[in-house]
Amino acid sequence: MAYRPLADEIRPQTLDDVVGQRHILGRDGLLRRIIEGGNVPNLIFYGPSGTGKTTVANIIAQRTNRPLHRLNATTASISDIKDIMADIGTLMAPEGVLLYLDEIQYFNKKQQQSLLEFMEDGRITLIASTTENPFFAVFGAVLSRSTVFEFKQITAEDALPAVQRGISIMEKRLGAEAVCEEGVKEHIAWACGGDIRKAMNAIELLLNAAKRQQGKLLVTMEDARTVAQKSAMRYDREGDAHFDIASALMKSMRGSDPDAALHYLARLLEAGDMITAIRRILCSASEDVGMAYPMAVPIVKACVDNALQLGLPEARLPLAQAVVLLATSPKSNSVYEGIAAAMADVRGGKAGDIPRQLQNVHADSSGLEREQGYLYPHDFPGHWVAQQYLPDELKGACYYRFGDNKTEQAAKRYWDELKKQGGKP
Repeated sequence: MAYRPLADEIRPQTLDDVVGQRHILGRDGLLRRIIEGGNVPNLIFYGPSGTGKTTVANIIAQRTNRPLHRLNATTASISDIKDIMADIGTLMAPEGVLLYLDEIQYFNKKQQQSLLEFMEDGRITLIASTTENPFFAVFGAVLSRSTVFEFKQITAEDALPAVQRGISIMEKRLGAEAVCEEGVKEHIAWACGGDIRKAMNAIELLLNAAKRQQGKLLVTMEDARTVAQKSAMRYDREGDAHFDIASALMKSMRGSDPDAALHYLARLLEAGDMITAIRRILCSASEDVGMAYPMAVPIVKACVDNALQLGLPEARLPLAQAVVLLATSPKSNSVYEGIAAAMADVRGGKAGDIPRQLQNVHADSSGLEREQGYLYPHDFPGHWVAQQYLPDELKGACYYRFGDNKTEQAAKRYWDELKKQGGKP
């Protein structure tokens, strides 16, 4: 008998057997109602691998009794699509076909456009899957003719029944009872990172390699850890996971949660992506802490320099120090808002001539010398004097506003008091 992977053998045949996805496949789930209604539209399934996208496509094909064609966009071409089209209207597919296109994000615009005519008149019902955000990865015309459903990462709790079912199948295959050390099943369910395919591969390897003792298969926690190590990490430097983790790190530091910030830093470092962590840390020092604690910038820069000199794994320590410092520092986004407002005016065409008193004095050697009138602030009390710095068009514009933290309010009081004195020449 031909070998059949456990992940394929355990694939659910009904919607009730699908692991997770209760939000769309539960009793009142919209996708379930669409499938059971029998009138299936063009669909795009979006979510991590191993979450049931292909399984649900198979179940739809069984229910609709339409020929199911599978293509993977990483290897398929327009000629493959034309071959499928040739069957439409024949005895092979008198009422059209169901096309499951995996990883649609790898089809270019022209390849995706080749599907439109057949989607429009119903000869093809497209079910496309992608691990990337379809609103960026899928051509707009295809997207507008499809309904998007998000498949969410499967929790360890949802994965546990599938793990138990996989072990039962392997027991029948091998003709022996599996005796698992305490915590083995739970560890596999957790370590698969929401990918049931990974969990089944781990189970198949574990039980095939298990020691036999008195006719039983002994599965140890040590073996389970070895097989499943790091598999819980979902990370693709070009995919959504990369940006999600980086965003979560930044937002956790901004939200003053050192525990969450350390967690997301750990995920980046475990994946070996120190550069992304460094970029977010350096940015947060000015964007989120800013003038509330200006010394955060040189401290964080020193931590980053240390990390780059040390390299991983030791780099985790100065980077963790920087993350904790930023998460626990007072916050101010006055710098961010100030430069954003100034750049908005510049982009909007608000510029104007630079006031004469601020122009480069070397320009006076052109033979068109005229009085510059610049007032040197250090010649006046408090090292400040009232004079116009902005162009006439922007006179009076206010970009920087003092934040409500202790440091900026102290600076505000200083300048308010100094400016009260007039700053006259």
